[in-house]
Amino acid sequence: MNDQVRVAVIGGGPAGLTAAATLAPSVDGDVLVLEREPETGGIPRHSDHPGYGLRDLRRFISGPAYARRLTGHARDAGARLETEAMVTGWAGPRTLEVTSPNGRRLVQADAVVLATGARERPRPARLIPGDRPDGVHTTGQLQNLVHLHHREVGRRAVVVGAELVSWSAVLTLREAGCRTVLMTSEYDRPEAYAAFHLPGRLAFGVLVRARTRVVAINGRGRVTSVDIEDLGTGRRRRVPCDTVITTGDWIPDHELARTGGLEMDPATLGPRVDTSLATSLPGVFAAGNLLHPVDTADVAALDGRHVAAAVLRHLAGDPGPAGGVPLVAQAPLRWVAPQLVRPGGPPPSRGRLLLWADAFRTLPRVTATQDGRVLARVRLPWPAAPGRVFRVPFSIVADADPAGGPVHLTLE
Repeated sequence: MNDQVRVAVIGGGPAGLTAAATLAPSVDGDVLVLEREPETGGIPRHSDHPGYGLRDLRRFISGPAYARRLTGHARDAGARLETEAMVTGWAGPRTLEVTSPNGRRLVQADAVVLATGARERPRPARLIPGDRPDGVHTTGQLQNLVHLHHREVGRRAVVVGAELVSWSAVLTLREAGCRTVLMTSEYDRPEAYAAFHLPGRLAFGVLVRARTRVVAINGRGRVTSVDIEDLGTGRRRRVPCDTVITTGDWIPDHELARTGGLEMDPATLGPRVDTSLATSLPGVFAAGNLLHPVDTADVAALDGRHVAAAVLRHLAGDPGPAGGVPLVAQAPLRWVAPQLVRPGGPPPSRGRLLLWADAFRTLPRVTATQDGRVLARVRLPWPAAPGRVFRVPFSIVADADPAGGPVHLTLE
């Protein structure tokens, strides 16, 4: 059995649900959201602590409440939400192979929005040596165990990473009755904003060690300890614990984008998009943390709102602007999103370019150059830091020559 829809949205997290809620009232035909999990809402549905919805809903609510609201908005707008539906591949341009409890079928769409999100790299991808005991989880696995399955996780935990999501892991551990005895970061200072890091240390009594890394996990049946190395001195010490949480180090869920033949960005590892969030394939768009791993849920949701305009133009027969100037991030900037500025195209979501820095800079200055010519320089009042997205006004590349070469972004 085949299914013909106007728009297929793959992924029922904040970006996908918001895109569906924005599109459904304006589209003549079905807007179908395909979600592989039993419920829509994405990562926030098992992040049972406040901090969600500030930018998109103007609310400060818990992750599960946020997930329920976005699900309700999409459903009330007229979108069709299908859960436990796995998109396993492509059967042609904008034709999806879908497997669900109802069987296998093809879904043909006039437009496709990829909103498959991102995931943390697990221990094997981080190449942490040692034994292979139970008790080692990513933040997502931890929150799933605690908030959805109400399982115990241990009594003493070491958290690898000091990003914002690392403090989310600390909150979840605390709810499960597990004390975080150490948080490690390989950087010179913790990656999270001081507004989160300092109160977190005071409120939860977490010892945070910068310039350190986990070099071994020990234990047979269960974790018994980790070995920590000081990156400055090389000195190692053993920390007793029964739980290890690996946080951050995100990678987009990009398998579907890759198998669909989309042009991929080697820096983000997600699909390459222009400022409207159109990919290299006509009628296929992308939004959320598939493009910039990883930003907050509300920023991903605003991507979903932003992409709707381009989808509607495509459905109306407008192919959109052609050509374009590539954007290239120079070290210590790792990546930039979006990666292409087209003449006559819209500004990106919220008028910001999103970048990732591998070094700390207070009051950073960003320079945009094209063919040896300085387009603009801007001094920003917020820092650039590893572990969080660095936002730069789009105006810095507004004077790019459409016929020129790539625009290079550098951090000074």
